[in-house]
Amino acid sequence: MQCTVLSRSGQVLARGKLILHPEDRGKMRLNLQTNGGRLIEGGIVEDNGDLTSASEALFQQCYETWGMTGLTLTVTIR
Repeated sequence: MQCTVLSRSGQVLARGKLILHPEDRGKMRLNLQTNGGRLIEGGIVEDNGDLTSASEALFQQCYETWGMTGLTLTVTIR
C-alpha cells in the first residue's frame, strides 16, 4: 500500500508504504518504509489481526520522528 504522511497543515512529510515485517515467534510488526529509505517501526499486530495497537505505536514513532502531533496517514491502494 502506498501512503503519505501529512502534517496538520497538509504538508507532505513523507511518502512510502506500509509493510508487515515478520518478528520472532510468528508475530508481525506494522512498519512504514519511506521512499527516502527511513524505516519507522510500529507495533506488533494482534493475533486476531487487529491493527489498533500496532498503528498507535506507529503513530507514536512518527511523532518522535517529526516532533509533531495531528499527523494524517493517507493510504492509496494501486
